[in-house]
Amino acid sequence: MLAHDRAEVNIPFNHRTDLSTPLLGERWQFDFDQCDHTASRRSYHTTPRQSRMDDHTRTNAVAPPRSGNPTGWRADRAASNGWEHGTLRRATVHGVRLYNAGEFHESHDCFEDEWYNYGRGTAESAFLHGMVQVAAGAYKHFDFEDDGGMRSLFGTALDYLTGLPRDYYGVDLDDVRRTTEAALSDPTTLEGWRIELDDDEPTASDRDFAYAEALEH
Repeated sequence: MLAHDRAEVNIPFNHRTDLSTPLLGERWQFDFDQCDHTASRRSYHTTPRQSRMDDHTRTNAVAPPRSGNPTGWRADRAASNGWEHGTLRRATVHGVRLYNAGEFHESHDCFEDEWYNYGRGTAESAFLHGMVQVAAGAYKHFDFEDDGGMRSLFGTALDYLTGLPRDYYGVDLDDVRRTTEAALSDPTTLEGWRIELDDDEPTASDRDFAYAEALEH
C-alpha cells in the first residue's frame, strides 16, 4: 500500500449546521455562523476499502498533476488519469483558480457541489467541507468586511482541514492552514494571498467560470 492510500484524518464529529438559513441568497444553503465549534473529534483512516473510487467520481477529463506526487494521485492508476476521484480533482482545480481570481462565491460552489459525492467521516468530505468554509470566510472578509463571520468560518475550516495530508489533491494544505489560522488574529494576512496548487498559484480562465456557471443548472 502506498503512502497516498492511507492517511490519518481528524474530522469533527457531531458537527451541527443550520441548513434552513441561506447566507448568500438561495444558492448558499448554509449559515456557517451557527456552527458548533466545540464538537468532539474522532480519528479516521482512509484506505482503498473505506474510500474507494465510485463510478460517478471517475472522469478522464482531468490531467495528472503539473508537478509532484500529491496525495490522491498514483501514476500506476489508469482511471481518471491516476486520480482516485477524478471529479474531486476537477472541482479542486476550478475552485482554487476561482478563489485566486477573487471569485469566492463561485469557488465555494465548486467545492460544495463535489462535497455531496462523499460520505460523512471521509477525508474527501473533510477536505471539501474545509475548502467550502475557506471560500465562504474570504467572501465574508472581502465582500462584506465581516471579520467576525470570517473568523467563525475559518475556525470551522481548520477543524476540518487539520490532520489531512499536506498535499491533498495538489493543494498546499499546510499553507492554507497557516494562513487561515493567522487570519484569525490578523485579517490582513488574506490580502494578496493565493492558494497553491501543484506548486503554482493558478488563476481563473473562461473555462473555470463556465464550470461554475454550469453548476447552477
